[in-house]
Amino acid sequence: MEDDFYATLKLKTGEEIFAKVAATEEEEKTLIIITNPITVSEIKSRNGTIGYKLEPWLKTTREDMFILNLDDILTMTESYDIDMIMMYQSYVRSSSKDSSQSKLNRRMGYISNVNDAKEILEKLYKNS
Repeated sequence: MEDDFYATLKLKTGEEIFAKVAATEEEEKTLIIITNPITVSEIKSRNGTIGYKLEPWLKTTREDMFILNLDDILTMTESYDIDMIMMYQSYVRSSSKDSSQSKLNRRMGYISNVNDAKEILEKLYKNS
């Protein structure tokens, strides 16, 4: 197994992803292991400023490692773009924090049901 590297992959399906990549040989096949794959979209604001939107490649799973067959990849290029690597690392750090956030509980504040909240809001509206 070779060292990990950052790369942009273009799949035969047309998807373009950025991920940390490692290659491995198993049973005479080359497999690609990708970690925390993301898609990158360019966003232009009204004033002409350009930014980037990073999203997980697969949105319906919490897995962070995937195995691809080399036959499913159209092209792959190693990335030395420091800005892209820094954005990727920042995204991975922030997404791991999201999964470790605590769940809501009653000690965090008042939790009401819909009917109680509706009554309180109606009273506030009528009294104003």
